[in-house]
Amino acid sequence: MKVKTHYLIISLFIAFLFSSGRMDAQELPDISSVPADLVVPAITVHEPGRGLRVRQTTPGWESTRVYHTLYLPRNWKAGSRFPVIVEYAGNGNFRNQYGDSCNGMPEGCSLGYGLSGGKDFIWVCLPFVDTAGGIKHNAVNWWGDIDETRRYTIATLNDLAGAFGADTACVILAGFSRGAIACNYIGLCDDETAPVWRAFFCHSHYDGVYEHWPYPRADRASALTRLQRLKGRPQWISQEGSVKNIQDYLLETGVKGDFTFQSIPFRNHTDRWVLRNIPQRKAARAWLRRVVETSSSTKR
Repeated sequence: MKVKTHYLIISLFIAFLFSSGRMDAQELPDISSVPADLVVPAITVHEPGRGLRVRQTTPGWESTRVYHTLYLPRNWKAGSRFPVIVEYAGNGNFRNQYGDSCNGMPEGCSLGYGLSGGKDFIWVCLPFVDTAGGIKHNAVNWWGDIDETRRYTIATLNDLAGAFGADTACVILAGFSRGAIACNYIGLCDDETAPVWRAFFCHSHYDGVYEHWPYPRADRASALTRLQRLKGRPQWISQEGSVKNIQDYLLETGVKGDFTFQSIPFRNHTDRWVLRNIPQRKAARAWLRRVVETSSSTKR
């Protein structure tokens, strides 16, 4: 308990220094200074089962190279309904000076496992589907074919509902970096897709903050159209160092929402902070519980 209290005091002090402009990102501690207490399960070749993470392809895409990963929680059982965390990965081929990296593939994701601790939620990491080159495959960078990505996402959720009890009334869309942008860019792309999600977990980047990404409709006018489809649903918004640029952007839009902002007091561009017992993960899990409890009360 003394160690946890000591770390809490340090992390809050670091967050204060950064937000007040008295600390640069390079001066923040490295995430490796906090030992991980969770390890994301390796992909197995088994059929889906409780506590296993497997590679799958949704029916209708069997002749392609498109795939996703599925994890059934340790307390999963047939006939029960479980809320779902859908996760999109960051861009691939990424590595920075701190050793942070991302392969851009579903198996590289961490958020859903860290948030759930491996229980109570079905966790599925979905691809961005690329149709270039004659055969459909997972896009390592950016969106691929947006319509095909959206179709694969919806079809996968419907398949999981029938096969494994995925509760399609309580689906949380999560993402890191590219995936964080995708929470709005893909998740709120049209009036058919937007209502699917109960809430959104966006870590590091946010749709509309930066207008010069190399893809269509990255401009703020287009991002605002997407954001207006949020309609008050909860969004967790976090970022390494400081989240102030996103707060400022959302204030400028004038869109009101159930936004929870959290600065992560480390220098790393990574989703792997959720694999560590730090106050920010505790806050994220509390946010997730609130989302699920609100969803349950709404269904009643």
